[in-house]
Amino acid sequence: MLVDGEWRTDAYESTDDDGSFERQTTPFRDEVRDDPDARFRPEAGRYHLYASYACPWAHRTLITRALKGLEDAISVSIVDPYRDADGWQFTPDKEGCTRDHRHDADFLRELYVRADPDATCRVTVPVLWDTEEETIVNNESAEIMRMLDTEFDDVASRDVDLYPEGYRDEVDRVIDDIYEPINNGVYRAGFATEQGPYDEAVDDLFSALDRWDEVLADRRYLAGDRLTEADIAMFTTLVRFDTVYHTHFMCNVQYIREYDNLWPYLRDLYQTPGVAGTVNMAHIKEHYYTTHPDVNPHRIVARGPDLDFEAPHDRDDRPGGPPSDLVAAARTDDYSSP
Repeated sequence: MLVDGEWRTDAYESTDDDGSFERQTTPFRDEVRDDPDARFRPEAGRYHLYASYACPWAHRTLITRALKGLEDAISVSIVDPYRDADGWQFTPDKEGCTRDHRHDADFLRELYVRADPDATCRVTVPVLWDTEEETIVNNESAEIMRMLDTEFDDVASRDVDLYPEGYRDEVDRVIDDIYEPINNGVYRAGFATEQGPYDEAVDDLFSALDRWDEVLADRRYLAGDRLTEADIAMFTTLVRFDTVYHTHFMCNVQYIREYDNLWPYLRDLYQTPGVAGTVNMAHIKEHYYTTHPDVNPHRIVARGPDLDFEAPHDRDDRPGGPPSDLVAAARTDDYSSP
């Protein structure tokens, strides 16, 4: 992490005295708003997204960008999935990675210091960068996802609304409900250093997964018949679950592919036009199995499983489906991956 603008490898502790995982809050929390008086206004070409295919939090923003059709409006740089003591880095010669298209930095921390020379924080993805003021607007994934979804309609190429009127209270409730036991729950289990916190995290995780599996028996999506931000937030955890969380984070009570409804729901989301192009399982596996030496000291990458996300999901009989703009895009191949 950065401490007063200096890179330190001995300052961040991920667990508390009881062995429970503690996630730090993100420090850059400004907003892009479609308001003439706003400091940061939605404009094509003004913003740059720093992201990782491996990180589930950054993955949320890549999916939102793709579904909204913001590829031409918001450029992107992809960091190396391997993160060592120097933090996230840019290795353009590695498959799926890019250089820093804005500043040719070697490490993401250089952008944090550029935005705040005295920054004291972890250096995380995603980062929404403003090229006009040359600073970080925001590095909180849920807030970036919401901004991309609600504030950039005038520069988006698709009429896709992931936070629709009439669903917003339910979307917010679901996102809150799944965050601690599921999205963060896998980390609470994987990074626990005592049996008690691990057991509590695993109990919370699978209790929540069981509950949502039941909900999805009668709903196509988490908030009803519409694809929303809540589904994106759930997807990025579920798509990593059997490959990394089940083994690497010891969340091995049950595979997602063993659930009657969560597994076809996951395939349904994966097959939504624009989503599959944001999933890079090679980056996901490399990151988790090689980046956490306290969990996997030998950095051996587990070989399996071989999951068929393209298998029929049989959920078309439930009300709702992908937004019409995404269906039309799929017919014309008028969408792209990051």
